[in-house]
Amino acid sequence: MAKVTDAVAALARPIVEGAGCSLWDVEYVKEAGTWFLRVYIDKEGGVSIDDCEAVSRPLSNVLDEADPIEGSYTFEVSSAGADRALKKPEHFARFQGEEVEVRLYRPREGRKEFVGLLRSYEDGGVTLDAGGEEIMFSKQEIALVRLYLRV
Repeated sequence: MAKVTDAVAALARPIVEGAGCSLWDVEYVKEAGTWFLRVYIDKEGGVSIDDCEAVSRPLSNVLDEADPIEGSYTFEVSSAGADRALKKPEHFARFQGEEVEVRLYRPREGRKEFVGLLRSYEDGGVTLDAGGEEIMFSKQEIALVRLYLRV
């Protein structure tokens, strides 16, 4: 049986694209005892509430019909966000040269968070240019990579 997220992505992609958006990611996670199915969408110029609604309603119907998930869950459709997590090779390729934040499972030199320009991504490993210093992180030590927003 395919993973829930893969099955939902296959069902969601034509609906998302039909709404003029692209599918960024699908998450199926348990939080505080409740299962959440989250579909993240993206669109040049940004995602509006109308875009989310244009995907949510028809996708909800398709999910009810296909029933790829046993049990109850909360279904959400939202923008990938300005500080979106980068998970797939195509995400990293799209944002190469942009400023990202890398969070580690364990501290390195007393820090768990590093910010720099995304230089490369290979087999889950990431290389940053942090103020002229090249820092490499292996897949095993990375908890999260996301776009960095200066406040």
